[in-house]
Amino acid sequence: MKARILRWLLGAVVLVTLVVAVLWWQLPGIGAGALLHPARRTVVAKPPAHCVNAVLPGDSLELRGWLCGTPLTSRGTLVVLHGVADTRASTAPIVERYLARGFDVIAYDSRAHGESAGDACTYGFYEKRDLRSVIDAFGHGSIVLLGTSLGAAVALQEAASDPRVAAVIAAESFSDLRTVATERAPFVFTPRFIKEAFDLAEQQGRFRVDEVSPQEAAKSISSAVLLVHGAADTETRPDHSRRIYEALKGPRRLIIVPGAGHNHSLQADVWSEIDRWIDSAIAAEGTR
Repeated sequence: MKARILRWLLGAVVLVTLVVAVLWWQLPGIGAGALLHPARRTVVAKPPAHCVNAVLPGDSLELRGWLCGTPLTSRGTLVVLHGVADTRASTAPIVERYLARGFDVIAYDSRAHGESAGDACTYGFYEKRDLRSVIDAFGHGSIVLLGTSLGAAVALQEAASDPRVAAVIAAESFSDLRTVATERAPFVFTPRFIKEAFDLAEQQGRFRVDEVSPQEAAKSISSAVLLVHGAADTETRPDHSRRIYEALKGPRRLIIVPGAGHNHSLQADVWSEIDRWIDSAIAAEGTR
């Protein structure tokens, strides 16, 4: 009986060891997959009032979103950009807020998210081109970009090369993809595995990780940029926004919200600051 138990235990140990070894060997592939393929959620919200479902042109793919016309005299176009593993559904309150403030609003699912096409998220490498195509097709007047997390990073990267953008509001942006992904990697990912995961992601997603850098983009932004970040954000640390702020050359402001975690910095008192920032940027553009 004891011999049988020992053989069973030995077999179990060998099996567990083999499973751990296989998983260990596959860690770079797991990491690359997690980076490129965030969870895709289905859009369940109906379009807000004054909005219609629409197919928007991205960079060689179709995006699904809302086109919304303000019932007031239009002051320009505001584009809302959601975070990773999210959809346009979460932006409905923002859409309603700025329709009531006289902006036509566009909100859409980022590539590889929600109902939009695409099977890989590249954190701004292709997404900024998608945004440019959307603005080309539907933007008019003063362009305001308002994004959270992933959307904030995309907005900053697009603003670096699009003079039509009057203002950017970027909440919880990362400063560069390599840094934030390394910070978020589980403890089992050694530096070697992280490098291999990035290499695989670049091959499979057909992009360059080191070219995804809102911090680098900030050096070329001339529009007014308001950065917002939660002081208690442990997913994307506030230092990311601080680095972007230091790189900016044009009108800039950084709001660090005490006690706020990731995706919780846009609180009631912050929205009034955002409204003032947008109003000031639009007024300044009108004097050019």
